[in-house]
Amino acid sequence: QIHLIESGGGSVQAGGSARLSCQHPGYTAARNCVGWFRQAPGKQRDEVASIGTTGGRTYLADSLRGRVTISQDKAKNTVYLQMRDLKPEDTAMYYCGRGRWSGSNCVPTTWGQGTQVTVSS
Repeated sequence: QIHLIESGGGSVQAGGSARLSCQHPGYTAARNCVGWFRQAPGKQRDEVASIGTTGGRTYLADSLRGRVTISQDKAKNTVYLQMRDLKPEDTAMYYCGRGRWSGSNCVPTTWGQGTQVTVSS
């Protein structure tokens, strides 16, 4: 059973920052990736940022480029999403997903339970 453990969500004021963490069991296959996705009420789940677990390949959503950074600590099997200059429209449930690369995107087959980020104006 694969477990993805997310942490770091909460309430933030607009202009603030948040760092989300996703701990995973450890993946060594070359095409494996771990990504952060978000879903606001009534909207589809969108990819925010993803990273390859064996190399340095990354994906960042164009609309968030410059405000988010994805990184990982391979020794801790943890992927981090650093978000800054948060806006109310960033309010969503953020999910960590593990999967494989398909083109430039990470397509998860396993999901965490999600962590809520709420940005107030």
